[in-house]
Amino acid sequence: MAETEHITVADTSAGPGGTEDPGQSVDIPVVELLTGRGFITGKSGSGKSNTASVVAEKLLDNGFGLLIVDIDGEYYGLKEEYEILHVGGDEECDIQVTEEHAGKIASLALEQNVPIILDVSSFLDEEEAEALLTAVARQLFAKAKKQKQPFLMLVEECHEWIPEKGGMGEVGKMLIKIGKRGRKHGLGIVGISQRPADVKKDYITQCDWLVWHRLTWNNDTKVVGRILDNNYADAVEDLDDGEAFMMTDWAEQVRRVQFHRKQTFDAGATPGLDDFERPELKSVSDDLVSELETISEEKQATENRINELREELDKKNSRIAELETELQDARDLQRMAEQFTEALVGHVEGYNPGRTAQEEMRRQRERFSEPSEDGTDEVQADEAQTDEAQTDATSGGGFGDAFSAFSDDGVAMNGGSDDGVATNGSAPAANGASANGASANGTATSGHAEDDGDADAALAAAMAAVEDEESGDDPADGDATDRPAVVADVVADLAEMSDKTLRMLAYYREHGPGTPLNAQFSAGGDGDRTAAYARNRTLRLRGLVEHVGRGKYDYRLRALVSEESDETLDESTIEDYATRIERDVLDGHGEA
Repeated sequence: MAETEHITVADTSAGPGGTEDPGQSVDIPVVELLTGRGFITGKSGSGKSNTASVVAEKLLDNGFGLLIVDIDGEYYGLKEEYEILHVGGDEECDIQVTEEHAGKIASLALEQNVPIILDVSSFLDEEEAEALLTAVARQLFAKAKKQKQPFLMLVEECHEWIPEKGGMGEVGKMLIKIGKRGRKHGLGIVGISQRPADVKKDYITQCDWLVWHRLTWNNDTKVVGRILDNNYADAVEDLDDGEAFMMTDWAEQVRRVQFHRKQTFDAGATPGLDDFERPELKSVSDDLVSELETISEEKQATENRINELREELDKKNSRIAELETELQDARDLQRMAEQFTEALVGHVEGYNPGRTAQEEMRRQRERFSEPSEDGTDEVQADEAQTDEAQTDATSGGGFGDAFSAFSDDGVAMNGGSDDGVATNGSAPAANGASANGASANGTATSGHAEDDGDADAALAAAMAAVEDEESGDDPADGDATDRPAVVADVVADLAEMSDKTLRMLAYYREHGPGTPLNAQFSAGGDGDRTAAYARNRTLRLRGLVEHVGRGKYDYRLRALVSEESDETLDESTIEDYATRIERDVLDGHGEA
C-alpha cells in the first residue's frame, strides 16, 4: 500500500461563493477520506457520480481498498484500468452472488485488500438486494473491528437506504451504525445522492466533508442554505457540470471547486446517437472468483439436496395416505362381517336386536287402529301381540334389523334401498316413518286412522311425543317441526355419531385445519392413530370435514348445508341453518 497522505481531486474555480484564486489544487487527506464520513450530492447530470469515480480512481492508483455499492450499474467502467472485482446479480458481473457470499466478500475486501464493486442494479427482487447489502455491511463492520485497516465504503443513491422520512430498514440501520462508529475501527463511508432533502439529516450534519454540485429544486437548495448559508443556496443553482461547493473539517472555508474528469470509461453517461463501444475490461484473478464460486456450488448442492428430501417426503406422505385408506377400508369390511355374523346368530337363536321403542309403538298403533265390531279390541290386541311374538321368533326378524344396519352404510340387501332405507318386512322407513301408513312424526296416514275418533287422536299425539323424545327435540320449542329438511337431515346424521366423534368435529370447528390425531386428543382420545382416523373417516364420508393438504382436515358444515339443500340458499340462510345445527348438536362438545 502506498504511503500517500493526500490525493488531488479538483482545482479551485472562480464565481460566486469562491474565496480563492482559481486553478489551485484541491487535496483530500487519505486517512480522513478512508475513515471519515462524506456526502456527495447534485442533480442528475451535475457531476456527482464523476466526483465519486475520481475519488475511487485516486484511491485505486495508490493501492487503497474500497467497496462501491452500485445501484445503477455505472461503475464497471473502472475495470478498464483497474483489477477490481465486480460482483452482483447478473452475467455482466465477474460472479453472481447472494447473501451467503457476504462473509467472503468482506474478507476479500479487508483481509486481502481487494477493491470490489457490489452491483445490486440487476436484482429483480428488492428484498434480495437489501438482504445482500445488509449482510455485506454487517460483515465489513464486524471484520473492521479486528483488522483496524483504513477502508472506504461508497454508497450510491443513499436516500433509498437512509431516508429522511418513513421507516428505515436493516440496510439503513447498518449504514448509520458504520457512520457513527466505523471511524474508530478504520471503516469510512461516503453517501451519494441527487436528493439531499430526502437523506436523513442526522447523517448529513455529522459528515466530515461534503460536496454540493448543482441543485435546483427548492427543497434541496433549502438544505444548502441551512448547512452553508443562503448565499450558497442561490449560487448552487448556477454551478457548471463538475463544479461544486466543498466544505471540509480540515479547511477553514467553503471552497468553490472544479472536479477533474475521471479517466476510465463512463458507463453512467446518457446514451447518444453514436454507436456504443464498450472498452476491454480487465479480468480479476481466477483465485478470487474460485473462492466465491465454491460458496455458490455449496449453496446449489444444499438446495438440490433440500429439493430431493422434499420430493422423498412427499412420496412417503402419499404412500402413508394410501395405506391409511386401505387400512380403513379393511376395518369397514371387518365391521360389516361382524354385523352379518351377529345377524346370523340372531336368526338361529330367535334373537331380534333391532326392535326399538318407536317400532313397538307403531305396531301397537296399527293394532288399535282396526277395532272389532263386537268390541273385543283388547282380546284382538292380545292375540295380535302373541302372533307377532311368534312371527318374530320364526320369520327372520333378526335379519331385517341386521340388514337395516347394513343399509346405514349404504348397502342395499334383501329389499333395502341404496340410501339405507329398508323396503321389505317390518323394518322402519327413512327418518323413522312407518312403512305401513305412519308419517314421519308418528301420525297415522292410512287404514282406518281417520275414523278412530278421540282415542286414536290421543294415541297419535302420545306417539309423536315419544318420537320427539327419542330424536332429542323439545316439542315445546317448536324447532322440531319448523326445522328445514336439510337441517333435520344433518342433525339426524350427527345424532348417530359417538360423543368423541362429535368432539373431533367441534375441534375442527374451533381450531380450523388440523390432523385427526390432534382432533382426537382434543376429544379426549388416547392417541390411538387407528381410532383417530376411523372417527375422522366418519366425518369425511358425511361431508362434514375435508382434506386440505399435508394430512390436515378442515370443518365444512356450511358447505355441506349448501350442497344438501334442495334449493339455492343465500349466505345468510346457510349461516342460519349451520348455526342451528351447531346449537342443537355441537355446542357443548368442545375440548374434553
